Amino acid sequence: MKILVTGGAGYIGSHMCAELLRTGHEVVVVDNFSNGTQGALDGVKKITGVEFPFYRADVCDSPTVEEIMEAQKVECVIHFAGLKAVGESVAKPLEYYENNLNSTMAVCRAMRNQGVSRLIFSSSAATYRSDNPMPLTESSALGATNPYGWTKIMCEQILRDFCVGEPEFSVVLLRYFNAVGAHESGLIGDCPAGIPNNLMPFISQTAHGLHKELKIFGNDYDTPDGTCIRDYIHITDLIDGHVRAIDFSAKNKGCEVFNLGTGRGFSVLEMVDAFEKTNGIKLPYSIAPRRPGDIATIYANPEKAQKMLGFTAKKSLEDMCRDTWKFQSNM
Repeated sequence: MKILVTGGAGYIGSHMCAELLRTGHEVVVVDNFSNGTQGALDGVKKITGVEFPFYRADVCDSPTVEEIMEAQKVECVIHFAGLKAVGESVAKPLEYYENNLNSTMAVCRAMRNQGVSRLIFSSSAATYRSDNPMPLTESSALGATNPYGWTKIMCEQILRDFCVGEPEFSVVLLRYFNAVGAHESGLIGDCPAGIPNNLMPFISQTAHGLHKELKIFGNDYDTPDGTCIRDYIHITDLIDGHVRAIDFSAKNKGCEVFNLGTGRGFSVLEMVDAFEKTNGIKLPYSIAPRRPGDIATIYANPEKAQKMLGFTAKKSLEDMCRDTWKFQSNM
């Protein structure tokens, strides 16, 4: 199958491309490098030994996306492209609403015009209300604490409505928890520019000497050690969920939503301790003020994905820490 991967030069997108190519699919990548890099695409080619079409373009540009779909005879779309930093979304809400909503609508418009009926959408656990009891199920109440999360809620609603108006369409909404780790080759991983917004690249870059110390944002949350608790899932497990979602979309029309997580939460300090023990490295860190939009605890109930997709996360916390450091050490 030929699959268009928007945001395919990013962290999750590049791992998706590597797995699709490994399993015999063809990929077409479109990315404007706002988050992704040429290095990630080069890493995918080294891992797979396969060349693939790449278009440097803005996914908000619907005519361009449609031209790519027409030229490449795309059969399915995996839509990763979007702005994704919680803190930045608080500072730049208009940019987030404009980019994330317009890109999703542009992809849908191009798909409709080109007769492409299968879409896997990159959503987020940031769509859930902060006062939900844990663990979160797909029916937990929605309501974000930051503009990034609201863009995902709004995009999900757009896609649900789109499926009502286009009954032949199949859309799978995947609500990610916290993706970490890297490809086992060490050739691709999470490589943000500047100060990372996510914990694990901040940890690994600090261990590598790129930052003086790790900043832990808040130690006064209502958690056992005062730091935020998140459901960390290895990137290869997350990608396996996407592969299963592609298969699901071939057999089911309409719109369906799934959590992709492990079902267990770890605090920031637990992650620091696991990284230190797994890799034999001592991390300097300090406590910084809370970040706007962060909440204390989030972790998934993954039972729906287990039942309907056959998905179960298999990688351990040690795997996440080891593979993160292997990628960082290769840079």
